[in-house]
Amino acid sequence: MVEEGAYWLAWTQISGIGPVLLRRLQQHFGTLATAWNATKVQLGEVEGFGFQTLEKVVQQRSRLHPEQLFTKHQQENSHFWTPADADYPRLLLETPSPPPILYYRGEVELQENLGQKPMIGIVGTRQPSEYGIRWTRQISTALAKNGFTVVSGMAEGIDTESHIAAMKAGGRTIAVLGTGVDVIYPHKNRDLYKQILTAGLVMSEYPTKTPPDRTHFPRRNRIIAGLSRAILVMEAPLKSGALITATYANEFGRDVYALPGRLDDHPSQGCLKLLSQGATFILKELDELLTMLGAIPQIDGVEASTASEQLMPTLSPELQTVMDTLASDALPFDFIIQQTGMAAGSVSGALLELELMGLVSQLPGMRYQKS
Repeated sequence: MVEEGAYWLAWTQISGIGPVLLRRLQQHFGTLATAWNATKVQLGEVEGFGFQTLEKVVQQRSRLHPEQLFTKHQQENSHFWTPADADYPRLLLETPSPPPILYYRGEVELQENLGQKPMIGIVGTRQPSEYGIRWTRQISTALAKNGFTVVSGMAEGIDTESHIAAMKAGGRTIAVLGTGVDVIYPHKNRDLYKQILTAGLVMSEYPTKTPPDRTHFPRRNRIIAGLSRAILVMEAPLKSGALITATYANEFGRDVYALPGRLDDHPSQGCLKLLSQGATFILKELDELLTMLGAIPQIDGVEASTASEQLMPTLSPELQTVMDTLASDALPFDFIIQQTGMAAGSVSGALLELELMGLVSQLPGMRYQKS
């Protein structure tokens, strides 16, 4: 029997099929193996599958053999997860576009993947001021010493400072790359890369030997946001990849924090914009920041989750779809609609019914979570 992970890989080989369409396929058919054997008419029922996409699927699917493809891919890429794997990072899996293949190198810590050890993203400009460097070092050090894993992108500037400070404090760090996990970019960070392999992980959605490409880096920012429980923007001009990460974080229901700066400082303009849009201030009292980050609900452990599933009453397919979308973290109403693919009225009715059953709690701002 071909493993489900092989179908995640096989679907990525069909042009025009990206992470969002793959997620819709999974939600519609239950498994990608079932979707692989679906007819053209059945595939046409999935949102986003227009005529051209369907033609590509029909033409290319017949030439692909998932099991052989998966075996060959394993030989070329020794370490990777698909959403079918139990070790796939759970927080990332809850986003609308989780990478179909997530490559990694380094030391895996299962508690991070299960969402039981909090990961905090730190992002910012490649050309920080002394002020931005100083606060990045202080905050990364404090996070590492208090049990948080620091996530960033191994770019020059703020990213590099956050990784180094976290490791110097004896903590773990994760670098999400816009290249293959075996390609070091920028090359000047080769020593940093080697250190991260011993004190954390490097991750990427791109296979080995993939060189840097400017289109890759904005896409990788969604992974930084998806892995993290909160995003801290240290310094960022108005046109900055850090703001892209913050936008993803907002879409995913993550908290966004920004370091305030002077009105006439170019590297602070993006942070000031975020603060004007509702981001939380990073203030001098780091204990307060640590308290706020520590108060973010954690994902329940595997045993607790299994126990709750055993006590779960039998639900209708519609209620079960909504319930499967929810997590221990509060999710916005619009995000739940996007995840389920259901009409807004149906989602609203299902949430109300689940709330009356004591299975779901509503929080301010039309946000919902499992009780």
